[in-house]
Parts: sequence; C-alpha cells; structure tokens
Amino acid sequence: MNALRRLWSLFVPYRGWMLLGISVALITLLANIALMSTSAWFLTAMAAAGATGTAMNYFTPAALIRASAIIRTAGRYGERLINHEATFRLIARLRVWFYEHLEPLAPARLQRYHSGDLLSRIRADIDALDGLYVRVLVPVAVANMATLFFSFFLASFHPLLALSALVFWGVAGVGLPIWAERRGRIPGKRLAEDEGALRAAVVDGLQGLAELSVYGAAERQAKRIDGLSRQMITDQGRLASDQALTQAGVGLCAGLSLWVMLWIAVPLVEGGQIEPPVLALLALFIIASFEAVAPLPAAFQILGRTLAAARRLFAIVDAKPEVIDPPTPSPRPKRFDIRCQGLSFTYPGATEPALVGLDLEVPEGGRLAILGPTGSGKSTLFHLILRFWEPDAGTIAIGGDDIRLFQGDDLRRSIAVVSQHTHLFAANIRDNLLIANPNATQDQIESACRVAQIHDFIAALPEGYDTWVGETGVKLSGGQARRVAIARALLKDAPILLLDEPTEGLDAATERNLMQALDRLMAGRTVLLIAHRPAGLDWADKILVLDRGRVSAYGDRSVIPAAMQTVLSSDLV
Repeated sequence: MNALRRLWSLFVPYRGWMLLGISVALITLLANIALMSTSAWFLTAMAAAGATGTAMNYFTPAALIRASAIIRTAGRYGERLINHEATFRLIARLRVWFYEHLEPLAPARLQRYHSGDLLSRIRADIDALDGLYVRVLVPVAVANMATLFFSFFLASFHPLLALSALVFWGVAGVGLPIWAERRGRIPGKRLAEDEGALRAAVVDGLQGLAELSVYGAAERQAKRIDGLSRQMITDQGRLASDQALTQAGVGLCAGLSLWVMLWIAVPLVEGGQIEPPVLALLALFIIASFEAVAPLPAAFQILGRTLAAARRLFAIVDAKPEVIDPPTPSPRPKRFDIRCQGLSFTYPGATEPALVGLDLEVPEGGRLAILGPTGSGKSTLFHLILRFWEPDAGTIAIGGDDIRLFQGDDLRRSIAVVSQHTHLFAANIRDNLLIANPNATQDQIESACRVAQIHDFIAALPEGYDTWVGETGVKLSGGQARRVAIARALLKDAPILLLDEPTEGLDAATERNLMQALDRLMAGRTVLLIAHRPAGLDWADKILVLDRGRVSAYGDRSVIPAAMQTVLSSDLV
C-alpha cells in the first residue's frame, strides 16, 4: 500500500478536480436512482388512484421525475468532462514528474534500461495510473457514500430492509472485489512486465531490422514477439473472463436482494405498514442501487496492474544518480583551461580500469588531440569532463575550479559537443538547431550554418530550414547530419569544445570539408578532439596517446611515431 500512498501524494495538487468529479458522479447516481424509484412509485400510485377514483397531486412527483432526468443527463456529461480533465492533468503531471526524475540518471544509470522499456514506463505504465483515479478512487468513494445514504433510506421503512440490502451490497461491493483483486494480482503484474518486454522487442526489431535480415534472424525475432504477444493475450483473457464472472455475480446479488426485499416487504404491505406503491419504489430502488457497487470488482481487478506499473516507475524514480550536484551555487570561471590530475576510473562491473592516473593540461584556447585504440579510455575522459560519471580518483578542473563544485547543467552550459553519433530529433532542421540556443534569430542560424558549410544545401531544399529530418535524422547523410551538429555547437557558442571522432566513417572529400568547418568552430575555444588516425592533426597544439587507460605518449607531433607503432598500428592505421 506504500505505492498507493505515494501516488496519492502526486495526486494532491489536483484534489479539487478529483473531489468535484466524485461529487458530480455521486449526484448523477442519486439522480438516476431517484428517477427510477420515483417513476415506479408514480406509475403505481396513479394506477391505484385511477382504480379507486381518488384524487392525487401528480405535479410534485412529475416535477421530481423531470428534475431527476435533467440532473442525470447533465451529471453524466459533467462527470465525464470533469473526470477527463482531472485525468489528463494527472497524466501530464505524472509524465513531467517521471521525466524530471529520469533526467539526472542519464546517461550512466539509464544504461541499465532498454529504451523500449523506458518508453513503456513513460507511456503505458503512466497511462495505467489514470485508472487509479477514474476506475478505483471515484467508484470506491461514490459507493461508500451512496451505500450509507441508501442504508438510512431503507431503514426509514424497516431496519430489516436496510440489513438485507447491506448483506448483498457487501458481497457485491466487498467480497467480489477482494476475489477479483487477488485473481488479478499476478496477471496484472505480468502484463506490466510483458508489455515493457514486448515494446523493447519491437523497438529492437525495428531498429535492427537490417542486421536481422542479413543474418537470417528476423524470423526468430518475430517468434519472440509472437510469444510475448500470446502471453499478454492469455493474461488479458483471464482478466476479461474474471470480469465477466464478477459482473454476473453483481447481477445475481441484485436479483437475490430483490427477492429478499420482497419477502420482507410484502408482509409489511399486507399489514398496512407500507403503502402498495412504495413496494414498487423499493423494488426498483434495490435494483438501481447496485449501480453504486457494480464498478468495484473491475476497479479492484485492475489494482494489481496499476500497482505493478507504479512500482516500475518508482524503481527508476528511487534510483540514485551516478553524480550528485553540490548544494552550493556553481563557481563562475574567468578562464576555460582544463587540467586533469591523477584521473582514474573503472566502470561498474568492469574488471579493468578505463583510465589510470591520467594527467593532462590544456590552456585556454589550446587544442589537444587524443589518439588511442578502441577501449583505451578516450570517450571515458569526455564523459568524466561532462560529469556523466564521477572519477574514482583524481580531479578535473576548469579555470582552476574543480568540476565537482559545479551544478551539472551549469558545467555543461560551458561545453559544446560534436560526436560521431549525432542525434537529430524527429523535427525540422530549424528546431534541431534551436536546441542549442532557443533564442537564436534566423540570421544567427544561417550564419552558423554557413560556417558549418551546410547553409547552401539547406537553402536548396524545397522547405529550407523547415525541412523535416525524420527520426534520428534519417533523411540526411552522415556528413550533413554532422554539419548540422557543428552549426548547433556554433549556436551554443560555448568556450569549451569536445569533438568525439566527428569525421569517422566519412569519405575523404566530406572529411576534408568537415574539418574545414571544424577549424572555424575551434577558433578561440579550448578544444579536445578524439581522432581515429594520426593523419591531418596539424591543427593540434598537443597530442595525447592512450593505451588501456594509461598515457602512452604526450607532447607535440613528434611523439606520434614511436607511440603509434606499438599502440595504434592495428586499430587506427
């Protein structure tokens, strides 16, 4: 129940909407029961009056019937309007809340989760929580208040009527929901897990479809997806059959309650304690009253799915970030040189360190090229500078200030990154550029693109800067996407620039043009660049060669030949 309490704390800002929705739902229910029971009494009383030739006031009950019909109609509309508004507000808040807790975990902690699983949590699991309000909280609150009112109403005619009804309300509103909740707990939990696994499998299949086809594994992936789908269908079928049984049980309770009520009330009519038209009123009242408890079995059946979804969300929300921001404000460096001393780091679960005792210094405006084979620690150094990970030992200082004194966002505001894996969002080119500087003008955007040598290409497109790039920038080539990334870095105008093999995989002509654009980008900035080969590093002031996390050579271009012969011959040349 701890998950329920935590969810309720998230719902508190919207308790006004929730209470209003519950109130309107209760009024609508009462109006519907008043309409049915009053109509039964009115028709029976009019028939009796006609048979005996007595006069009666039919204006008041007729007005009550019409008022009940109007209130019921307006109430049903108002109930859906208010509850949908409350639900949408809750879902919007939950998604923002989840994303706010997800952001500090990136990228270190999120490496433990599949992107498809995260998508399932932020979409399907949060969607499952909207049922907690609409399908659990509202029905339970309405049923409790309505049952209390119904009991007093029946007790005003005879205590046995109220007692008999309470027994059947208890079976339908307490016994059946408990049975449904216990039956639905395991399949509900499994549904939450299988839905995440299914979405991850589908995302894997789509993203790696080319590789699956090449290696003949597409059919195997399809069978895996089919197996997960069948498991979900099985669990959904069990829940659906249980729901049908509980609804049948509610109907049975309503019928039995009617028979018991008649068994008690008929002698009261014969004894003159209750007028004959009241018997019709009580009969339809009993049948209509089960509308209050009818949603409860289904409400408790989905509780297992809802709580499983909540626990999946809280498992990520409660995860501790790899890097904790300091409680004090970030320093404001007056210069942007970079200095590392005794830097060591080992990834969790790894047997070998990624960096060991690294020392380096890059003056403000200096340019350092970093060479080394795959796994030598080049990208790890960038991750540590960006504070994605915390070093096991040693320090990194910018402008003389230890980066552990910086808030993560403040630190990264001073750093621009251009990597070999440029991520472009499913938006137009302009929106992808404005990520770096939302306030940039069109002139600034075009100026940055000219420096990155991509403006002419964009201007020639039919929609120019409004051209949709597709998911992950699929409509652009690798070189074009990286030039967009360079323009984005220019718009950010950060004093420190990290370049992670930005020319990897490009042909010679594209690489040459891109390096010309990068040379303009590096002007006046402190630059660290990871290169995949030693050629073409004339622009570098210093060169650092890494081997298995250790410094193999450090100095000007003269250090390259000896170091490369033993370290880089197989990986870079």
